[in-house]
Amino acid sequence: MPRSLPEPVSFVRASAAFREGRSTPRAFLEQCLAAVRRYDGSIHAFVTLDLRAARKAADAATRRYKSGKPLSPIDGCPVAVKDIIATADMPTQMNSPIYKGWRPKSDAAGVAALRRAGAIILGKTVTTEFAIGRSGATRNPFDVTRTPGGSSSGSAAAVACAMVPAALGTQTQGSVIRPAAYCGVVGFKATHGVLHTGGIHLLSATSDHLGVIAASVADAWQVAAQISLGAAGPGVGFLAAATDGTPAPHQPRKLIRLFTRGWTETDAETRAAFDALIDRVKARGIDVTSRDEDPEVAELESQFEHDLDGHLDLVAYEMRWPFEGYIARYGAKTVGPKIRELVGRAREMTPAHYESLLATRHRLQRAAAAVLARCDGFITLSCSGPAPRGLAYTGSRTFPSYASWLGLPAFSLPLLVIGELPVGVQLIGRAGADSTLCSSVRWMMEEACLADIRAKADTIEA
Repeated sequence: MPRSLPEPVSFVRASAAFREGRSTPRAFLEQCLAAVRRYDGSIHAFVTLDLRAARKAADAATRRYKSGKPLSPIDGCPVAVKDIIATADMPTQMNSPIYKGWRPKSDAAGVAALRRAGAIILGKTVTTEFAIGRSGATRNPFDVTRTPGGSSSGSAAAVACAMVPAALGTQTQGSVIRPAAYCGVVGFKATHGVLHTGGIHLLSATSDHLGVIAASVADAWQVAAQISLGAAGPGVGFLAAATDGTPAPHQPRKLIRLFTRGWTETDAETRAAFDALIDRVKARGIDVTSRDEDPEVAELESQFEHDLDGHLDLVAYEMRWPFEGYIARYGAKTVGPKIRELVGRAREMTPAHYESLLATRHRLQRAAAAVLARCDGFITLSCSGPAPRGLAYTGSRTFPSYASWLGLPAFSLPLLVIGELPVGVQLIGRAGADSTLCSSVRWMMEEACLADIRAKADTIEA
């Protein structure tokens, strides 16, 4: 039976009522829990919930607001956590039999930072196996016969169904941007190294990012900012402007459209919709150029095309351990075929090959930086079309892989609808210029009036 799909709930918007005494964090939490009861039986976003602890934390936040002393802008914000990120009070199971029932001794750095800021850790969300292997049970809220995307599957679905205003995800290639795009919500992957990855079961130290999936750009930014503020340390970057609230909307002057290999994967309807959005962006006075007008952009895309496949080799080499150890101790069949294939690929690589991959990435980072210096960011799709049918395949990662590969900040914005299904638009910024990118995407979402995903997608299948 069809049921209405709720509007994602913004904590940033709701928290004004807490400060004014018109509502409370406990009331907001109960609103989220009502959505969990209504939708999670069919969507399966959560692996674990801790309702008692969540209510206790919400009551504590309520008392702080009543006394006029909230801990941070996200004090009382319910947050879901991808199940490869350690939580001391709940199991962290990686969607793997190896970790079934495993309880870490401490929180991941990002989780600890959120708790110190007063956030409410509601539960753990479904991930693909170790964030790269076999899919989990989560379904797409817009059509339960389709994938929600991976590997941050449950995080995106939980936000889309108003179960939480924000959720943590991780991205090696496309695992924050793609599920956010398929589920019609905002995804934010900061510059590589800005958000602390301590306590996360990593795949690739030089590619893995902690990211945020959220109801709005402001919600994503505020959660990321509190992680940056609360989990800073040696070897960890800092989210510029994290202490200044959410960067104000600002219209970008110039964007460069990237086609890349991903464009060859798109269907005609998706192509037409994105072309039309680019026309609307231009009509708002923004200069949008591409490889067709700019030889330097054409050369950059040519380099991307030539070298993109090397990124998976780099990931394979860096993820070999601990997976070799898992296979040796528990047997090859305790990990899925995708992981076994990548470990096998890593065994064939030499240190010299790995060093060459790092050198290639460094060269491409310099080339991308030179192009980005002339504009306010790249604009492209977040995914190659609507979410595919079935749960086993979580969709192409081509479009989001470039920003991951190069460590650049990226947002996915719910700006397109194809056949009543969401398709995200991605903006990519300069390394370290996350706040500037945030200003541009806030303008795209809040002031450009480019699209309204929820006006066209109003049902889910039970």
